[in-house]
Amino acid sequence: MSRQPHDEQALDADDAILAFDDVSMRYGRGPETLKDLTFSLEPGSFHFLTGASGAGKSSLLKLIYLAAKPSKGLMHLFGQDVSTVPPKQQPMLRRRIGVVFQEFRLLDHMSAFDNVALPLRIAGRKPDSYRQDVAELLAWVGLRSRMHAMPATLAGGEKQRLAIARAVVNRPDILLADEPTGNVDHEMGLRILRLFVELNRLGTTVLIATHDQDLVARSGKPVLHLEDGRLTQLGPIGGAS
Repeated sequence: MSRQPHDEQALDADDAILAFDDVSMRYGRGPETLKDLTFSLEPGSFHFLTGASGAGKSSLLKLIYLAAKPSKGLMHLFGQDVSTVPPKQQPMLRRRIGVVFQEFRLLDHMSAFDNVALPLRIAGRKPDSYRQDVAELLAWVGLRSRMHAMPATLAGGEKQRLAIARAVVNRPDILLADEPTGNVDHEMGLRILRLFVELNRLGTTVLIATHDQDLVARSGKPVLHLEDGRLTQLGPIGGAS
């Protein structure tokens, strides 16, 4: 579970896959969106990130995948102080992070298959080495018959599942998901959760931002809860361990 870095049992920043020490964030000159966050995530852990709309969930994910910078505090990612990482090296860190965005961010000129295969192509893999992997993953998320379809022809739930497949295809070290079950039915939501759990078993650290309390309760996984930009709960809920 998450631990406070100042606790005597806390992970050292070099051991944690992610560590925040008194981190705050604001947009421009506005008020702080995130306030004094101190926590760390162990490699291979699985957490949900909860909180009302506007609590700061998406902003926290942006900090982790380096789309925003803290206004205060220290943030370590993969054992590195991100403030010291040169801009040209940041893409290498980002490639170790899979992200499922609320707005999907699919490439409209590419088929469903090619959207999912893109991270593998960027990593230098040849089509013959990944063709079966991509096809199997598309089948797992219920898109076997749509693998050659263009994103514009897909329904909202199909786009969501496609975005998830793309985010997990290269087994990232960290998977971040922003409301990944928001556009799918209950049964598919549980199927997606099982996919995340299986990826976690293979070693990926998983952090899922969600409003779906039923999904959180069914998972038995620990929770980071944000309220007005502050972490008010770190650890298991409902007796989960």
